[in-house]
Amino acid sequence: MPALYVDTSALGRVLLGEPDAGAVLDALERFDGWLASEMLRVELRRLALRSDCLGDADRLLEGTALVPVDGGVLRAAETIEPRGVATLDAIHLATAVKLRDADLIAAMVTYDTRLAAGARHHGLDVLAPGRSG
Repeated sequence: MPALYVDTSALGRVLLGEPDAGAVLDALERFDGWLASEMLRVELRRLALRSDCLGDADRLLEGTALVPVDGGVLRAAETIEPRGVATLDAIHLATAVKLRDADLIAAMVTYDTRLAAGARHHGLDVLAPGRSG
């Protein structure tokens, strides 16, 4: 089974031990690993720094295949639709679309509603494990 794309809202739940953290981990284990933009390293470690859990962030990052933020991704993020997607989320979205087009991911895991809407706009399946509705 292909891998999943994860954003910071998903791994942040695991890092902070949120109620749906177990559901996120269960979903990740059902796929062939998980990938994320290299930007996730900065976002997750900044969250960990504020929460005093850098070691936990580093352990999560060890299991994450990080994809470089290259010029092609940045150019795609500049104009990616929908326009309401925030700047950093546009980079996540452009990365996920690139990985989907290369048949490397099956879906995106995110709890960010705008990013999820953007992913669906581009035909990506979106998972939010543990979230009802």
